[in-house]
Amino acid sequence: MTEASTIEIATRRLQSALEALDGAVGRRLERAVGEAALASQVHAFDADRARLAAELDAAAARGRALETTNREVAQRLDAAIATIRVIVESAED
Repeated sequence: MTEASTIEIATRRLQSALEALDGAVGRRLERAVGEAALASQVHAFDADRARLAAELDAAAARGRALETTNREVAQRLDAAIATIRVIVESAED
């Protein structure tokens, strides 16, 4: 084997290694972009979850307040009905 052919073989091997390295770097960059997009989606999901949890907490608190108000109104209506009955019964007598 001559020195020129040895250099040609080494040059081809180097070129092949550089192409393989370039491909590996390209694939790694694509994965990094995909991972960044996924991380962005996860962050958006976390933000949505936090917002929805806060809205749910507010709705539950409002529901409890409405239940309390409903009970108070029902008690007042019962008292008013009882008072009206007493008045009607006393007017009938």
